[in-house]
Amino acid sequence: MTIAVGDRIPDVTLKRATPEGAKDTPLKDYFAGRTVVLFGVPGAFTPTCSNNHLPGFLENRDAILGKGVDQIAVVAVNDHHVMNAWARFTGGEGKIDFIADGSAVLTKAMGLESDMTGGGLGVRSKRFSMIVKDGVVTSLNLETKPGQAEESGAARILELL
Repeated sequence: MTIAVGDRIPDVTLKRATPEGAKDTPLKDYFAGRTVVLFGVPGAFTPTCSNNHLPGFLENRDAILGKGVDQIAVVAVNDHHVMNAWARFTGGEGKIDFIADGSAVLTKAMGLESDMTGGGLGVRSKRFSMIVKDGVVTSLNLETKPGQAEESGAARILELL
């Protein structure tokens, strides 16, 4: 079942890329008492994710934070080494949090997995964005057009804030 507005983010621990290395991040604690914009991408360094989805959040970071958001985070079914490299490569390091869901634990728990084994990518995340307040999803945007980041992009999040 797909996570829905009003549901809590699953209580799993993932790795967050930091300049000091990977940091275990229990999501129950990460979201507690904060408003977080979380967006999910099929994979770091993939074309739409790197050229369209992530840049929108980096470019609109200040505007999003100015609407009362405490943090912006991206999650992908990649390991923390890849997420750390992606953060550095894109200039996102220190601006948004890069969270590694290497085994798709969170992605599967939210019902947002996408089987891309036919293309050699294995199980990945659907493209999405959400607003999470104190661990509860208050807005969920699932992308319906492959290769696009419109419904789940930063501009949509700004409209909802």
